[in-house]
Amino acid sequence: MLLDETTRAQLLPYLELLENPIFLKVDADESEQGKKIRDFVTELADLSPELSITEGKLSRTPAFSVEREGSEGILFSGLPLGHELTSLVLALVQVSGRPPRIDEQTIEKIRAIKEPMHFDTYVSLTCHNCPDVVQALNIMSLLNPNISHTMIEGGMFQEEVEAKGIMAVPAVFKNGKEFHSGRSSLEELVEKISGPETNNIFADKAPYDILVVGGGPAGVSAAIYAARKGIRTGLVAERFGGQPLETLGIENLIGTPYIEGTQLAQQLKEHLKKYPVDIMNLHRAVKLEKKELVELSLENGAVLKTKAIILATGAHWRDLGVPGEAEFKTKGVAYCPHCDGPLFAGKNIAVVGGGNSGIEAAIDLAGVVAHVTVLEFLPELKADKVLQERLARLKNVTVLTNVETKAIRGTDRVTGLDYQVRGQSDLTHLEVAGVFIQIGLVPNTDWLADTLELNSRGEIITDKAESTVLDGVFAAGDCTDSRYKQIIISMGSGATAALSAFDYLIRN
Repeated sequence: MLLDETTRAQLLPYLELLENPIFLKVDADESEQGKKIRDFVTELADLSPELSITEGKLSRTPAFSVEREGSEGILFSGLPLGHELTSLVLALVQVSGRPPRIDEQTIEKIRAIKEPMHFDTYVSLTCHNCPDVVQALNIMSLLNPNISHTMIEGGMFQEEVEAKGIMAVPAVFKNGKEFHSGRSSLEELVEKISGPETNNIFADKAPYDILVVGGGPAGVSAAIYAARKGIRTGLVAERFGGQPLETLGIENLIGTPYIEGTQLAQQLKEHLKKYPVDIMNLHRAVKLEKKELVELSLENGAVLKTKAIILATGAHWRDLGVPGEAEFKTKGVAYCPHCDGPLFAGKNIAVVGGGNSGIEAAIDLAGVVAHVTVLEFLPELKADKVLQERLARLKNVTVLTNVETKAIRGTDRVTGLDYQVRGQSDLTHLEVAGVFIQIGLVPNTDWLADTLELNSRGEIITDKAESTVLDGVFAAGDCTDSRYKQIIISMGSGATAALSAFDYLIRN
């Protein structure tokens, strides 16, 4: 049975929402993959009288499509289970006639695309970054007949994945050519296809009372607290969601025993939209100036003005900065063990970093790959004791401490790395198919180096009120010199910054 009782129970409430009959068109051969797809579709159709199975030729086999009479279908080549179960649910509901929950402006942009496009998205079922891309391209295919899309389960088609050199998911191909790799939202994909918005849309924007820069937990918290004061509030973000988008599961958000990072990011967005906040997503800030008002320049040339500003730009994964790292990104150099781990099944890999994130990655990967080598720069691991104890029980993990990774080697993909024992001159070569880098975060503050006071780590220095050295400029979250980097702390930091900024407006 491919659909266990838990999965069936999850599907049934959604199948009751179907507005029209759905045809599950199957094109499957007698291969093992074909039999699995046929069995899956049969079990799925048994769950609702609104689902029926038809046979027919599809653009790819083995596969099945979700179709409604008179409409284009959504194609799945593989089993949409695991994290992709949501993609299947939304495909069924949306194909049946329920419109996707997206804004009218995005719908208009999608419908304006004239070029015929077919997208193939390769996924792994453990990838928490993949569903957003699959669902976005599915929506685009439903709204525009010029666009079609197929989800391809990499685990079912390993030889195909190997032949294409795919070593990170989601991997998107447009009309047969590489188009995109990694997480992306619907808005980001539409912009990548159609081109960015011009600065004309900012021409008539009046100055804000408080403008927030950043769309993660700190930024959203700040914007909500500011908007609740009844003042004109704006939020500009390069990518909405922040670090939760890169987090699989969150278990220490008090009052919420467990939530997936992508789910939290969506909840942040929905909460923010309950308030009259001017949200400007997919716009990168490049310059900050204190004049009569605070002025924020964007990459597209627009300038936003505000009486007070809160910088909540967050942080990004730290690079190793060694030869081969940039060259082999998505070709063996990876940062997400949950997403990309299955692509290295049965192979030897390395994890660089001995903190909590590195050891958690090693533990997770050890259940998938042949062998894991952990490389830590310091003389001992930095991870919590409980994680180190779990790691020590694994027989296919080797830990190397007091070593420095010097280079990542390969041809068209990673084949190994060079490391050096600190204090020695000899290099040692380690043959691995993948290198997972887990060495912490870097604040997104490089554009502020000539404007604000930063510490040696590039973090914005703030006081207890989250004030910076410039009047009217506040900062919050992981981009600051806050001692601990946690979601719940960032939320509190954002709230503090908003209340402090409001107090500043009252006094000035």
